[in-house]
Amino acid sequence: MKLGARILKTGIAIVLSLYLSQLLHSPSPVFAGIAAIFAIQPTIYRSYLTIIEQIQGNIIGALLAVIFVLLLGNHFIVIGLAAIIVILLNLKLRLENTIGLSLVTLISIMETHSGSFIHFAGVRFSTIMIGVFSAFIVNLVFMPPKYENKLYFKITTTTEEIIRWIRLSTRHDFDHNLLKTDIEKLKENLIQMGQFYSMYKEERSYFKKNTLEKSRKLVIYRQMILTAKKSLDTLKRLHRFENELLHLPEKFQQAIQEQLDCLIYHHEQLMLRFIGKIPTPPSIAEGSICLDKKELFDLFLVHQQEVAEKDSPHLYHTMQIIASIIDYSEQVEHLDTLITSFHSYHDNELSIEEESQN
Repeated sequence: MKLGARILKTGIAIVLSLYLSQLLHSPSPVFAGIAAIFAIQPTIYRSYLTIIEQIQGNIIGALLAVIFVLLLGNHFIVIGLAAIIVILLNLKLRLENTIGLSLVTLISIMETHSGSFIHFAGVRFSTIMIGVFSAFIVNLVFMPPKYENKLYFKITTTTEEIIRWIRLSTRHDFDHNLLKTDIEKLKENLIQMGQFYSMYKEERSYFKKNTLEKSRKLVIYRQMILTAKKSLDTLKRLHRFENELLHLPEKFQQAIQEQLDCLIYHHEQLMLRFIGKIPTPPSIAEGSICLDKKELFDLFLVHQQEVAEKDSPHLYHTMQIIASIIDYSEQVEHLDTLITSFHSYHDNELSIEEESQN
Protein backbone atom coordinates (compact mmCIF):
# COMPACT_ATOMS: atom_id res chain seq x y z
CA MET A 1 0.00 0.00 0.00
CA LYS A 2 1.24 3.49 -0.91
CA LEU A 3 0.81 6.58 1.29
CA GLY A 4 -0.44 9.18 -1.15
CA ALA A 5 -0.50 12.96 -0.82
CA ARG A 6 -4.27 13.10 -0.43
CA ILE A 7 -4.25 10.54 2.40
CA LEU A 8 -1.59 12.54 4.22
CA LYS A 9 -3.41 15.83 3.67
CA THR A 10 -6.67 14.34 4.99
CA GLY A 11 -4.98 13.32 8.22
CA ILE A 12 -3.37 16.74 8.64
CA ALA A 13 -6.68 18.51 7.90
CA ILE A 14 -8.45 16.43 10.56
CA VAL A 15 -5.77 17.26 13.14
CA LEU A 16 -5.86 20.97 12.27
CA SER A 17 -9.67 21.15 12.42
CA LEU A 18 -9.81 19.37 15.78
CA TYR A 19 -7.07 21.58 17.18
CA LEU A 20 -8.72 24.81 15.99
CA SER A 21 -12.11 23.70 17.35
CA GLN A 22 -10.58 22.97 20.72
CA LEU A 23 -8.71 26.26 20.65
CA LEU A 24 -11.98 28.11 19.97
CA HIS A 25 -13.72 26.11 22.74
CA SER A 26 -16.17 24.37 20.42
CA PRO A 27 -18.33 21.86 22.36
CA SER A 28 -18.26 19.31 19.51
CA PRO A 29 -14.90 19.39 17.67
CA VAL A 30 -15.64 16.00 16.10
CA PHE A 31 -17.97 17.71 13.59
CA ALA A 32 -15.07 19.86 12.38
CA GLY A 33 -13.06 16.69 11.74
CA ILE A 34 -15.92 15.17 9.78
CA ALA A 35 -16.26 18.33 7.69
CA ALA A 36 -12.53 18.30 6.92
CA ILE A 37 -12.86 14.77 5.50
CA PHE A 38 -15.59 15.89 3.11
CA ALA A 39 -13.77 19.06 2.06
CA ILE A 40 -10.26 17.78 1.25
CA GLN A 41 -9.49 17.86 -2.49
CA PRO A 42 -6.53 16.86 -4.70
CA THR A 43 -5.91 20.36 -6.15
CA ILE A 44 -6.06 23.94 -4.91
CA TYR A 45 -8.59 24.90 -7.58
CA ARG A 46 -10.91 22.04 -6.66
CA SER A 47 -10.51 22.97 -3.02
CA TYR A 48 -11.55 26.55 -3.83
CA LEU A 49 -14.65 25.32 -5.69
CA THR A 50 -15.43 22.90 -2.87
CA ILE A 51 -15.29 25.55 -0.15
CA ILE A 52 -17.74 27.74 -2.10
CA GLU A 53 -20.11 24.79 -2.57
CA GLN A 54 -19.74 23.63 1.03
CA ILE A 55 -20.63 27.07 2.37
CA GLN A 56 -23.81 27.06 0.27
CA GLY A 57 -24.68 23.48 1.21
CA ASN A 58 -24.09 24.05 4.91
CA ILE A 59 -26.21 27.20 4.91
CA ILE A 60 -29.04 25.20 3.34
CA GLY A 61 -28.67 22.45 5.94
CA ALA A 62 -28.45 24.88 8.86
CA LEU A 63 -31.39 27.05 7.76
CA LEU A 64 -33.68 24.09 7.16
CA ALA A 65 -32.68 22.57 10.50
CA VAL A 66 -33.58 25.78 12.33
CA ILE A 67 -36.87 26.19 10.43
CA PHE A 68 -38.01 22.60 10.98
CA VAL A 69 -37.08 22.55 14.68
CA LEU A 70 -38.85 25.87 15.36
CA LEU A 71 -41.99 24.87 13.43
CA LEU A 72 -42.25 21.09 13.87
CA GLY A 73 -39.73 20.10 16.52
CA ASN A 74 -36.98 17.50 16.22
CA HIS A 75 -38.81 14.20 16.13
CA PHE A 76 -37.10 11.46 14.12
CA ILE A 77 -39.76 11.66 11.42
CA VAL A 78 -39.26 15.44 11.16
CA ILE A 79 -35.49 14.97 10.81
CA GLY A 80 -36.07 12.43 8.00
CA LEU A 81 -38.44 14.79 6.19
CA ALA A 82 -35.96 17.66 6.54
CA ALA A 83 -33.18 15.43 5.16
CA ILE A 84 -35.27 14.65 2.07
CA ILE A 85 -35.86 18.34 1.42
CA VAL A 86 -32.14 19.12 1.90
CA ILE A 87 -31.21 16.49 -0.67
CA LEU A 88 -33.79 17.80 -3.16
CA LEU A 89 -32.61 21.40 -2.72
CA ASN A 90 -28.97 20.45 -3.23
CA LEU A 91 -29.86 18.52 -6.37
CA LYS A 92 -31.97 21.40 -7.66
CA LEU A 93 -29.10 23.85 -7.10
CA ARG A 94 -26.59 21.38 -8.63
CA LEU A 95 -24.72 21.00 -5.35
CA GLU A 96 -24.57 17.20 -5.45
CA ASN A 97 -21.11 17.11 -3.87
CA THR A 98 -22.32 18.92 -0.75
CA ILE A 99 -25.24 16.62 0.09
CA GLY A 100 -23.25 14.55 2.60
CA LEU A 101 -21.98 17.50 4.61
CA SER A 102 -25.34 19.30 4.37
CA LEU A 103 -26.98 16.30 6.01
CA VAL A 104 -24.29 16.20 8.70
CA THR A 105 -25.03 19.88 9.43
CA LEU A 106 -28.77 19.27 9.46
CA ILE A 107 -28.66 16.29 11.84
CA SER A 108 -26.04 17.80 14.14
CA ILE A 109 -28.26 20.85 14.66
CA MET A 110 -31.64 19.10 14.88
CA GLU A 111 -30.52 16.55 17.48
CA THR A 112 -30.38 19.19 20.22
CA HIS A 113 -32.95 19.44 23.00
CA SER A 114 -31.56 22.58 24.64
CA GLY A 115 -33.50 25.75 25.15
CA SER A 116 -31.01 28.14 23.51
CA PHE A 117 -31.48 26.44 20.16
CA ILE A 118 -30.45 29.34 17.89
CA HIS A 119 -27.15 29.77 19.74
CA PHE A 120 -26.54 26.02 19.61
CA ALA A 121 -27.26 25.93 15.85
CA GLY A 122 -24.78 28.78 15.28
CA VAL A 123 -22.06 26.97 17.24
CA ARG A 124 -22.58 23.71 15.32
CA PHE A 125 -22.57 25.50 11.97
CA SER A 126 -19.39 27.39 12.90
CA THR A 127 -17.71 24.18 14.03
CA ILE A 128 -18.43 22.47 10.73
CA MET A 129 -17.16 25.47 8.77
CA ILE A 130 -13.91 25.30 10.79
CA GLY A 131 -13.39 21.84 9.28
CA VAL A 132 -14.10 23.10 5.76
CA PHE A 133 -11.66 26.00 6.09
CA SER A 134 -9.04 23.74 7.69
CA ALA A 135 -9.12 21.49 4.63
CA PHE A 136 -8.72 24.52 2.38
CA ILE A 137 -5.73 25.77 4.40
CA VAL A 138 -4.06 22.36 4.18
CA ASN A 139 -4.52 22.34 0.40
CA LEU A 140 -2.93 25.79 0.19
CA VAL A 141 0.02 25.08 2.48
CA PHE A 142 0.87 21.55 1.37
CA MET A 143 1.84 21.50 -2.28
CA PRO A 144 -0.37 19.26 -4.43
CA PRO A 145 1.21 16.49 -6.53
CA LYS A 146 2.81 17.58 -9.80
CA TYR A 147 0.13 16.31 -12.09
CA GLU A 148 2.08 17.24 -15.21
CA ASN A 149 4.78 14.73 -14.27
CA LYS A 150 2.21 12.08 -13.42
CA LEU A 151 0.41 12.72 -16.71
CA TYR A 152 3.56 12.59 -18.84
CA PHE A 153 4.89 9.39 -17.30
CA LYS A 154 1.47 7.72 -17.46
CA ILE A 155 1.35 8.56 -21.17
CA THR A 156 4.92 7.41 -21.86
CA THR A 157 4.68 4.13 -19.94
CA THR A 158 1.34 3.28 -21.56
CA THR A 159 2.60 4.24 -25.02
CA GLU A 160 5.75 2.15 -24.57
CA GLU A 161 3.65 -0.87 -23.56
CA ILE A 162 1.34 -0.47 -26.58
CA ILE A 163 4.30 -0.06 -28.94
CA ARG A 164 5.94 -3.18 -27.52
CA TRP A 165 2.80 -5.20 -28.18
CA ILE A 166 2.39 -3.79 -31.70
CA ARG A 167 5.95 -4.77 -32.54
CA LEU A 168 5.33 -8.31 -31.29
CA SER A 169 1.94 -8.55 -33.01
CA THR A 170 3.32 -7.74 -36.46
CA ARG A 171 5.77 -10.63 -36.02
CA HIS A 172 3.08 -12.95 -34.59
CA ASP A 173 5.26 -13.52 -31.54
CA PHE A 174 3.01 -13.07 -28.51
CA ASP A 175 0.77 -14.83 -26.02
CA HIS A 176 -2.90 -14.24 -26.92
CA ASN A 177 -4.28 -14.49 -23.38
CA LEU A 178 -1.59 -12.23 -21.96
CA LEU A 179 -2.22 -9.61 -24.65
CA LYS A 180 -5.95 -9.75 -24.03
CA THR A 181 -5.37 -9.13 -20.31
CA ASP A 182 -2.93 -6.30 -21.03
CA ILE A 183 -5.36 -4.59 -23.41
CA GLU A 184 -7.83 -4.26 -20.53
CA LYS A 185 -5.09 -2.77 -18.32
CA LEU A 186 -4.14 -0.35 -21.10
CA LYS A 187 -7.77 0.80 -21.32
CA GLU A 188 -7.66 1.57 -17.59
CA ASN A 189 -4.42 3.51 -18.11
CA LEU A 190 -6.14 5.64 -20.73
CA ILE A 191 -8.86 6.48 -18.21
CA GLN A 192 -6.19 7.48 -15.67
CA MET A 193 -4.56 9.67 -18.31
CA GLY A 194 -7.82 11.57 -18.67
CA GLN A 195 -8.03 12.03 -14.90
CA PHE A 196 -4.44 13.31 -14.65
CA TYR A 197 -5.09 15.61 -17.62
CA SER A 198 -8.09 17.12 -15.83
CA MET A 199 -6.04 17.59 -12.65
CA TYR A 200 -3.21 19.27 -14.56
CA LYS A 201 -5.66 21.47 -16.45
CA GLU A 202 -7.13 22.70 -13.16
CA GLU A 203 -3.76 23.79 -11.77
CA ARG A 204 -3.52 27.56 -11.97
CA SER A 205 -0.51 29.53 -13.27
CA TYR A 206 0.23 32.94 -11.79
CA PHE A 207 2.46 34.35 -14.55
CA LYS A 208 1.48 35.09 -18.14
CA LYS A 209 4.53 33.31 -19.57
CA ASN A 210 3.67 30.13 -17.65
CA THR A 211 0.02 30.40 -18.70
CA LEU A 212 0.92 30.51 -22.41
CA GLU A 213 3.35 27.61 -22.05
CA LYS A 214 0.81 25.55 -20.16
CA SER A 215 -1.88 26.24 -22.78
CA ARG A 216 0.41 24.86 -25.47
CA LYS A 217 1.32 21.88 -23.30
CA LEU A 218 -2.34 21.07 -22.75
CA VAL A 219 -2.86 20.89 -26.51
CA ILE A 220 0.13 18.54 -26.83
CA TYR A 221 -0.90 16.32 -23.92
CA ARG A 222 -4.41 16.05 -25.34
CA GLN A 223 -2.93 15.00 -28.67
CA MET A 224 -0.60 12.52 -26.93
CA ILE A 225 -3.61 10.90 -25.25
CA LEU A 226 -5.50 10.77 -28.55
CA THR A 227 -2.47 9.26 -30.31
CA ALA A 228 -2.12 6.65 -27.57
CA LYS A 229 -5.80 5.77 -28.03
CA LYS A 230 -5.30 5.33 -31.77
CA SER A 231 -2.25 3.17 -31.20
CA LEU A 232 -4.31 0.99 -28.84
CA ASP A 233 -7.06 0.78 -31.48
CA THR A 234 -4.46 -0.44 -33.97
CA LEU A 235 -3.20 -3.02 -31.48
CA LYS A 236 -6.74 -4.30 -30.89
CA ARG A 237 -7.27 -4.66 -34.65
CA LEU A 238 -4.01 -6.57 -35.03
CA HIS A 239 -4.99 -8.85 -32.18
CA ARG A 240 -8.54 -9.42 -33.37
CA PHE A 241 -7.68 -10.02 -37.03
CA GLU A 242 -4.37 -11.84 -36.66
CA ASN A 243 -5.65 -14.75 -38.76
CA GLU A 244 -6.48 -12.39 -41.64
CA LEU A 245 -2.97 -10.94 -41.47
CA LEU A 246 -1.44 -14.40 -41.74
CA HIS A 247 -3.38 -15.07 -44.97
CA LEU A 248 -2.31 -11.85 -46.69
CA PRO A 249 0.28 -11.99 -49.51
CA GLU A 250 3.82 -11.91 -48.16
CA LYS A 251 4.59 -8.57 -49.82
CA PHE A 252 1.49 -7.01 -48.24
CA GLN A 253 2.34 -8.42 -44.81
CA GLN A 254 5.86 -7.04 -45.11
CA ALA A 255 4.53 -3.60 -46.07
CA ILE A 256 2.24 -3.52 -43.02
CA GLN A 257 5.09 -4.57 -40.74
CA GLU A 258 7.47 -1.95 -42.16
CA GLN A 259 4.81 0.75 -41.95
CA LEU A 260 4.05 -0.04 -38.31
CA ASP A 261 7.74 -0.35 -37.38
CA CYS A 262 8.43 3.11 -38.79
CA LEU A 263 5.26 4.52 -37.26
CA ILE A 264 5.93 3.31 -33.72
CA TYR A 265 9.58 4.38 -34.02
CA HIS A 266 8.41 7.86 -34.99
CA HIS A 267 5.98 7.85 -32.05
CA GLU A 268 8.77 6.88 -29.64
CA GLN A 269 11.02 9.63 -30.97
CA LEU A 270 8.32 12.25 -30.50
CA MET A 271 7.86 11.35 -26.83
CA LEU A 272 11.59 11.88 -26.29
CA ARG A 273 11.73 15.00 -28.45
CA PHE A 274 9.02 16.64 -26.36
CA ILE A 275 11.22 16.64 -23.23
CA GLY A 276 14.32 17.72 -25.16
CA LYS A 277 16.17 14.37 -25.26
CA ILE A 278 16.15 14.53 -29.07
CA PRO A 279 16.78 17.83 -30.90
CA THR A 280 14.04 19.67 -32.78
CA PRO A 281 14.13 19.46 -35.73
CA PRO A 282 15.63 15.93 -35.51
CA SER A 283 19.01 15.23 -37.05
CA ILE A 284 17.40 12.65 -39.36
CA ALA A 285 14.01 13.13 -40.98
CA GLU A 286 12.70 9.85 -39.65
CA GLY A 287 9.21 10.35 -41.05
CA SER A 288 10.23 11.08 -44.65
CA ILE A 289 10.85 7.48 -45.73
CA CYS A 290 8.56 5.21 -43.78
CA LEU A 291 5.31 7.13 -43.31
CA ASP A 292 4.00 6.46 -46.82
CA LYS A 293 0.28 5.94 -46.40
CA LYS A 294 -0.37 6.07 -50.14
CA GLU A 295 1.88 3.10 -50.88
CA LEU A 296 0.19 1.05 -48.16
CA PHE A 297 -3.26 1.98 -49.43
CA ASP A 298 -2.29 1.13 -53.03
CA LEU A 299 -1.19 -2.32 -51.89
CA PHE A 300 -4.58 -2.76 -50.24
CA LEU A 301 -6.34 -1.77 -53.49
CA VAL A 302 -4.29 -4.30 -55.43
CA HIS A 303 -5.17 -6.94 -52.83
CA GLN A 304 -8.83 -5.93 -53.07
CA GLN A 305 -8.87 -6.50 -56.82
CA GLU A 306 -7.34 -9.93 -56.35
CA VAL A 307 -9.92 -11.16 -53.83
CA ALA A 308 -12.98 -9.12 -54.84
CA GLU A 309 -14.48 -11.93 -56.89
CA LYS A 310 -14.25 -14.35 -53.93
CA ASP A 311 -16.36 -12.09 -51.71
CA SER A 312 -14.09 -12.92 -48.78
CA PRO A 313 -14.87 -11.42 -45.32
CA HIS A 314 -11.11 -11.20 -44.82
CA LEU A 315 -11.10 -8.19 -47.13
CA TYR A 316 -13.30 -6.13 -44.81
CA HIS A 317 -11.21 -7.08 -41.80
CA THR A 318 -8.02 -6.13 -43.64
CA MET A 319 -9.63 -2.81 -44.53
CA GLN A 320 -10.19 -2.12 -40.80
CA ILE A 321 -6.51 -2.80 -40.07
CA ILE A 322 -5.33 -0.48 -42.85
CA ALA A 323 -7.78 2.26 -41.84
CA SER A 324 -6.61 2.02 -38.22
CA ILE A 325 -2.95 2.27 -39.24
CA ILE A 326 -3.63 5.30 -41.44
CA ASP A 327 -5.62 7.00 -38.66
CA TYR A 328 -2.81 6.28 -36.19
CA SER A 329 -0.19 7.70 -38.57
CA GLU A 330 -2.19 10.91 -39.06
CA GLN A 331 -2.36 11.44 -35.29
CA VAL A 332 1.40 10.87 -34.99
CA GLU A 333 2.04 13.40 -37.76
CA HIS A 334 -0.19 15.95 -36.04
CA LEU A 335 1.64 15.33 -32.75
CA ASP A 336 4.93 15.92 -34.60
CA THR A 337 3.63 19.28 -35.86
CA LEU A 338 2.50 20.37 -32.38
CA ILE A 339 5.78 19.41 -30.68
CA THR A 340 7.86 21.14 -33.36
CA SER A 341 5.75 24.28 -32.96
CA PHE A 342 6.02 24.11 -29.16
CA HIS A 343 9.82 23.97 -29.19
CA SER A 344 10.01 26.89 -31.58
CA TYR A 345 8.62 28.98 -28.69
CA HIS A 346 10.15 27.33 -25.62
CA ASP A 347 13.67 26.18 -26.61
CA ASN A 348 13.31 22.52 -25.54
CA GLU A 349 13.09 23.42 -21.83
CA LEU A 350 10.64 21.29 -19.89
CA SER A 351 10.32 20.60 -16.17
CA ILE A 352 9.63 16.86 -16.22
CA GLU A 353 11.26 15.16 -13.24
CA GLU A 354 12.37 11.54 -13.36
CA GLU A 355 11.49 10.98 -9.72
CA SER A 356 7.80 11.33 -10.53
CA GLN A 357 7.72 7.89 -12.07
CA ASN A 358 7.55 6.37 -8.59
